[in-house]
Amino acid sequence: RRAEMAKSTQLIDNEVFRAYATYTAIVLLKMMLMSLVTAYFRITRKAFVNPEDTASFGKGESAKKFLRTDPDVERARRGHLNDLENIVPFVGIGLLYALSGPELSTALLHFRIFTGARIFHTFAYLIPLPQPGRGLSWAVGYSVTFSMAYKVLKTAWLL
Repeated sequence: RRAEMAKSTQLIDNEVFRAYATYTAIVLLKMMLMSLVTAYFRITRKAFVNPEDTASFGKGESAKKFLRTDPDVERARRGHLNDLENIVPFVGIGLLYALSGPELSTALLHFRIFTGARIFHTFAYLIPLPQPGRGLSWAVGYSVTFSMAYKVLKTAWLL
């Protein structure tokens, strides 16, 4: 059993896997920060969806006015949902891609473009920047994930 564990820790010696781990950690942390951004807007805009969250602002009828939607909260929430829809597939496909033996330079290009696109997408969503900036950043990140998936399928199934 110890020998198995030793073998799995050798992944960290692989430069492509280390790059994958680095950029995956960055985009996952960015996604986690979106939870904090949403919470910040909920608190500063006093816009909550659960009655128990309004307890600090009053009781009964006086607290009900805080059960509402707010455009800033909804924008941050939609940005976070978009992260979930795009970063989760990147994490899974990126792992398979890293294990498929790509060249380091090609892998770094994929990981860096995806990470940059997602960071730009977040700023484009929160500021908000005019379209097509946000849409293009989404498309770039999505294309990177598809490119990695194609490489995995080509390697695994000899497409």
